Amino acid sequence: MKTPGSQSSLHRANLERVIRAVRAAGSLTQADIARTTGLSAATVSNIVRELKELGTVEVRSTSAGGRRARSVSLSSDAGIVVGVDFGHSHLRVAVGNLAHQVLAEEAEPLDVDASADQGFDRAEKLVDRLLAVAGMDRSKIIGIGLGVPGPIDMTSGTIGSTAILPGWRGTNPREELAARTGVPVHVDNDANLGALGESVWGSGRGAGDLAYIKVASGVGAGLVINGRIYRGSGGTAGEIGHITLDESGPVCRCGNRGCLETYTAARHVLPLLAPVHGTELTMRRVVQMARDGDPGCRRVIADVGRHVGTAVAQLCNVLNLNRVVLGGDVAEAGEIVLGPIRDSVGRYAIPSAARQLTVAAGALGGRAEVLGALALVLREMGDGMLLGSGRAAERVPRGQNAAR
Repeated sequence: MKTPGSQSSLHRANLERVIRAVRAAGSLTQADIARTTGLSAATVSNIVRELKELGTVEVRSTSAGGRRARSVSLSSDAGIVVGVDFGHSHLRVAVGNLAHQVLAEEAEPLDVDASADQGFDRAEKLVDRLLAVAGMDRSKIIGIGLGVPGPIDMTSGTIGSTAILPGWRGTNPREELAARTGVPVHVDNDANLGALGESVWGSGRGAGDLAYIKVASGVGAGLVINGRIYRGSGGTAGEIGHITLDESGPVCRCGNRGCLETYTAARHVLPLLAPVHGTELTMRRVVQMARDGDPGCRRVIADVGRHVGTAVAQLCNVLNLNRVVLGGDVAEAGEIVLGPIRDSVGRYAIPSAARQLTVAAGALGGRAEVLGALALVLREMGDGMLLGSGRAAERVPRGQNAAR
């Protein structure tokens, strides 16, 4: 039995600290590991050598700052993770390994009125197809990340609102998918996963505090504070779509008037252009026409940016964020929408907060949420499970200080 504070328990804690740092970043040089964990360079070198012998990490030669270095990543053979993203009208699945490499990915349309059972049936088939493409089988899966377009009740695990996926009423997506696959499932809403995806792979890299604003059939924000998703006490943090812009404005699906969503979500924006462009418009098409110079589409997209910027200013005043990443089809409009967002932030945010904020379009497009689902598994899985039976934690090299 290992007692708290013993050399073996401290050594195991250091092993897990190194694994946690590498897992969160995808790959790090040994110097980066030392800076991230606070361990000495000698201790990191010994731990990396030990983890390599166990097959937990892979070490490759690289360069950093013009000097030769050793890049450390989790072993590609240590297991695979799966990301599943259910959208308003799509299903996207990705399979990746612990080294943050995406092995296979595919998306297909999904009827918004499909039931949860139908959706999970489709997801299972798509997962099996991608596993075959990657040359893997289900026994290698160590966790699944699941994204749904609505808030998750953190107490019950059920979807808090079924306005976007009405066929999912009363379901617990985590329990349902875990029962089907027999592996741990981690679930979150699409905005949170988009924030996590962009912070790991996209425009949010290097930002400790950021908001990912997704404008689609609804409007939501995923918040990353100190590098971690902030969900709030009940899991509904980031519901900026229901910030009131005008108490006399249009009635929102939440029952209030003048919510941000009623001025920016696709189902409210597209009818404004119907008299000129017809009723078959999509937001993607409006963005393309705006980029091609259509004055009506440019005006509508700019108005969306100004309204979103008003809400972003409130976030900045409260949270003092250093980066905001815009997602959804509207982000493809570039400066047509980003410029008005910055204008509103400059007008309504505290000047010091506005100066520190960077506003950028997402780099991952429609992949942000499914890649965030992969990142969610990589962050939530236990570090100790990669150490096997724990023999590594008990092997303390002679003369090595287990702590720093």
